[in-house]
Amino acid sequence: MTTGTSQDPFQLLRRILELEKRKGFQDTAAAGGLERLVARNLLGWLAEFPSQKARLQELAALFRGYADRSPAARAELVEKALAVLDGSASVPAEQTRRPARPRPAARTAPVRVDRAVEPDDPVTVLPGVGSQRARQLEALGVTTVRDLLFLVPRRYLDYTQVVPIGRLGRLVRPGEEVTCSVIGEVVQIETRETSGGRRYVSVQLRDETGTIPVIWFNPYIARQLEAGQRIAVSGRLEGHGPYVRFRNPEWEPAEAELLQAGRIVPVYPLTQGLYQRQVRQLTRAALDLALPRLEDPLPPALRERNRLPSLAWALEQLHYPETLAAAERARRRLAFDEFLVLQLGLVQRRLAWHAQAGIAIPIDRAFLETFLASLPFQLTGAQRRALEEILADLAEPHPMSRLLQGDVGSGKTVVAAAAALLVHRAGYQAAILAPTEILAEQHFRTLTRLYHGLPGGERPLVALLTGSTPERDRGSILAGLASGTISIIVGTHALLEERVQFRRLALAVIDEQHRFGVLQRHTLRSKGENPHVLVMTATPIPRSLALVLHGDLDLSIIDELPPGRQPVKTYVVPGRKRTQAYEFVRREIEKGHQAFIICPLVEESEAIEARAATAEYERLQREVFPDLRLGLLHGRMSPREKEDVMTRFRDGELHILVSTAVVEVGIDIPNATVILIEGAERFGLAQLHQFRGRVGRGSAPSYCLLVSDASTETARQRLEAVASTTDGFRLAEIDLELRGPGEFLGTRQSGLPNLRFASLADLSTLQAARRTAEDLLRQDPLLAAPEHVPLAELVRALWTRSVADVS
Repeated sequence: MTTGTSQDPFQLLRRILELEKRKGFQDTAAAGGLERLVARNLLGWLAEFPSQKARLQELAALFRGYADRSPAARAELVEKALAVLDGSASVPAEQTRRPARPRPAARTAPVRVDRAVEPDDPVTVLPGVGSQRARQLEALGVTTVRDLLFLVPRRYLDYTQVVPIGRLGRLVRPGEEVTCSVIGEVVQIETRETSGGRRYVSVQLRDETGTIPVIWFNPYIARQLEAGQRIAVSGRLEGHGPYVRFRNPEWEPAEAELLQAGRIVPVYPLTQGLYQRQVRQLTRAALDLALPRLEDPLPPALRERNRLPSLAWALEQLHYPETLAAAERARRRLAFDEFLVLQLGLVQRRLAWHAQAGIAIPIDRAFLETFLASLPFQLTGAQRRALEEILADLAEPHPMSRLLQGDVGSGKTVVAAAAALLVHRAGYQAAILAPTEILAEQHFRTLTRLYHGLPGGERPLVALLTGSTPERDRGSILAGLASGTISIIVGTHALLEERVQFRRLALAVIDEQHRFGVLQRHTLRSKGENPHVLVMTATPIPRSLALVLHGDLDLSIIDELPPGRQPVKTYVVPGRKRTQAYEFVRREIEKGHQAFIICPLVEESEAIEARAATAEYERLQREVFPDLRLGLLHGRMSPREKEDVMTRFRDGELHILVSTAVVEVGIDIPNATVILIEGAERFGLAQLHQFRGRVGRGSAPSYCLLVSDASTETARQRLEAVASTTDGFRLAEIDLELRGPGEFLGTRQSGLPNLRFASLADLSTLQAARRTAEDLLRQDPLLAAPEHVPLAELVRALWTRSVADVS
């Protein structure tokens, strides 16, 4: 390796020796071995650094015969050499161009700018970034130097294995893929064409052990290379034995410290006109210029307690890691920061909510037992536990903020009904907000039925208010809410209208809360004096996602199904066997049962979905089940039409209900024993699980048929997961892993922040961040201590962007 005047031998040797240590003293840190590296460059170094002649000769002597020694003996020699290098500060300042001990990451020559670079400076302060490059970077979300520092590599290429060219043929066996690096001299450059007329550059690269062809399908490369130039090349080897070659590898001049080759290389997201080499040079420049001025938001004691590295180390290793393990440790530090800032905001919101004055509801235990005894069933242990947690909150003089989570059919509604009943008993009002009219009507009927067993004078007056409520009825409902004579109201968005006023609202129940926006939830809460809030969801949410989505809520889980619920047998049916699936449905109907057929999801609009469902309904009625009575349900029907269809289906007048996803919640037909879901691969696993919950509600065996024409392995795995388990929480975890949180929730505006480093599958890091947030806020609720100010600023920045409203 010819160093020229751009290399300091002491820094170069230190980096190579550190690499040799990491590689286990195998004499592979330099092409041809350490002895050959020093011998080849010694004369040039002596000429350039004559004042360091003694130390250079001492180093050369240490490495004579290095290749013939044992790893243990090599380790001893490397330590002696490093001790010699520790004296390199004595080299005159004009001769040493960088400190003797560099950062672990390889770097280009120092980037010179006219002034200090701050992390929040625009990216145009970096050398080589003009308006066009800035626009390209903006497409990646990069507008500041800080954005570059936190630009996440998509993956890494491990090119740390520098191999003599003569050994390459022995590395590759037929059918195997090997990536490695070589350093050699360009001895021939040609521009050629394939038989199809495609131009490519062919180069012969040589070192002391042999020659290898390298080709690039980029004619511009020919203008960048010249014969006699030494370059480092890293990439995938093709062929085997004596016929190996590199195709389109990474490369760079060997005189420069290796940024692209001979190391672990980051692979960044790109946009048109932007290349990996350019982004790597820019991230390197950002690290060199701005990293020293970047404040670490985590105090040292907090880092030590959680065994976390510094932010500077993490960012250096994120971009140019020493090892893949170092890259993962860096990612974990940055993921912890993301989770911590999010959890600090959530815990602060929870503490602020609880700090407000609320309404302490006196719990009439005797009345509660009277109600429970009037029910035609007993609560499960999980229902009892959840109810007791809710009642304990209601009795406190500060407002409740709790999530009640339960699988399909687990009995959340009766728990909410008991809580609302006790609020009524204490002389206050309760409101239950549902996302659809069908679900609101179902809740209204359920509450009316549940309260029916109470003595007449003890029953609360329950009302229903939706967009379809006739105006003549609406006036009396509004008057009853304002006067307090209506103590429990069930409704849709109609409850949020300004003219809806309560006399003493003390409990707001929000069902399937992720379907409501920030302002809608705030509007309902504002209709009372800090009412208790109970959020319910039938979507099983993994613990990690609950901590992110609902981190400011206390959590109650109903994880036990009521006795008598039938497990639903689930089968994946390939599209070619659709006819057999229809025959199975027919056999169930012949036994006196009923069936659901769910139409594939159409995402463009509700109108298109309605047309698709109507076409499928007409096809099934005409071609498949001409002798049976079919009904149709979709979101474009009026509430009266929906109610009429559901009533006919419930009463047994219809054999089959053809429906879109509106059947997902709020429909209880005990006589339905089979649900056939067309295009099942287009629904989320949690949604498929909720569809499945529409059957199995009676005493007869029930079935779910997942019909799919998809042929991909991922689609098959997802559907097999639904068939293999009835555990909604396990399915939710699988769905989260496969599709990510946005799609998992069925909406991209789910209130989730954009997590760049953190993965919701990383529950241990998330829980550590949650514990740390709670500990910090216990000691310093406002994060006002000087060492917490940087964290407070990050929390403020995140939450002023309104990333989530999860109360």
